[in-house]
Amino acid sequence: MDEMADERPQDDDRIRIIGYTWSPRSHDVRDFLARTRVPYQWLDFEHDPQARRQAEALGATAGTGLPLLIFPDGTHVADPDDTALAEKVGLSTQPDRPFYDLIIVGAGPAGMAAAVYGASEGLRTLLIERETPGGQAGMSEAIENYLGFPEGLRGSELAERAMHQAERFGAEVIVAREVVGLRDDRSNRVVCLDDGTELCAHAVLLSLGVSWRMLEAPGCDRLIGRGVYYGAAAAAVPTCRQRDVIMLGAGNSAGQAALYLARFARSVTMVAPEADFSERLSEYLLNRIRGTENIHLRTSSKVVEVEGGDLLEKVTIEHVDTGEREVVETATLFVYIGAAPRTEWLEGVVERDEKGFVLTGADLDGAKWTLDRPRYLLESSIPGVFVAGDVRSGSVKRVGAAVGEGSMAIQFIHNHLRGR
Repeated sequence: MDEMADERPQDDDRIRIIGYTWSPRSHDVRDFLARTRVPYQWLDFEHDPQARRQAEALGATAGTGLPLLIFPDGTHVADPDDTALAEKVGLSTQPDRPFYDLIIVGAGPAGMAAAVYGASEGLRTLLIERETPGGQAGMSEAIENYLGFPEGLRGSELAERAMHQAERFGAEVIVAREVVGLRDDRSNRVVCLDDGTELCAHAVLLSLGVSWRMLEAPGCDRLIGRGVYYGAAAAAVPTCRQRDVIMLGAGNSAGQAALYLARFARSVTMVAPEADFSERLSEYLLNRIRGTENIHLRTSSKVVEVEGGDLLEKVTIEHVDTGEREVVETATLFVYIGAAPRTEWLEGVVERDEKGFVLTGADLDGAKWTLDRPRYLLESSIPGVFVAGDVRSGSVKRVGAAVGEGSMAIQFIHNHLRGR
């Protein structure tokens, strides 16, 4: 979204955001709007006198009230949390009823596909997402290997289309709400939200997706949002223009982000411990990266230290074989080093593998089972609780596979409901 700001007049229908470029919260707000495909214009409080005067006229100062969002209708909101922001841009954050046929937890590709098929087949369906729809796929600047889109598809566009499709069939979607509990209550499943709300359903689908694995290097945690970012390439464009960017990771997500950021940055250096990027990066992406002059590949390397005052200033890169270290000056580090499941809240509730991914089907042979029928392929250790997408143990971490699992889960859910 940001790259469009300089090309369009200021008196358009976009939300104007006034804040600090290097503020973590300003970055989060830009990311939220970019992922929900809400057009916005970014204005820097520190370097834009007109924006600063406008913010101060509305009560914002250097210390409070930023980021400030000014809407096309003239209203404004100072430093909103995600729930308030979602409601202001027209997204729902509260369920309409206490009971559903199916509650889907997580609006990545698997959850969105399940919502489309479940609602279209008559199930009263609720889809709950703690952030914005799309999951990790929604952060992708170009999904180029998804069937039927030979020119590629932006992840946020896929999420937007899927949400419209699900809602068209009658699915209810709420965002900025986190599920914090799940229990088996006789014939129903009870889902607990972060505000204390409890919802009941005949069946639950866990499609939580995964979170970026955190970089365990000294200094990293303190500088998140101040030069260190996980995903969210589009929202970080203001911090990358004509700068030297470090990209840590060798997977497709890192490759897609590198190609996108190379349009704005002076240079992008991809750093990975693998001896060859072809070990993890799809051939079509690697060929495009090698053909981009300002993207550089640094193999057999890792980031071992991150330094800076209020903002990132430099990183230390170590060769994994020789131990040789080099300090590199940079203001921007993106981390794409794999993913971990968001399943801590399911400890003691459903069976998981050693990495936290939820076990299903045949992987649960020998586990306790209370029904006469056999466990379905995508069913967890709790009858009526199904799992699809990246959070499922043994899943294929691809958008197409997640969509397939989410769609397939609906058939098993129908079978479960008929057996009731």
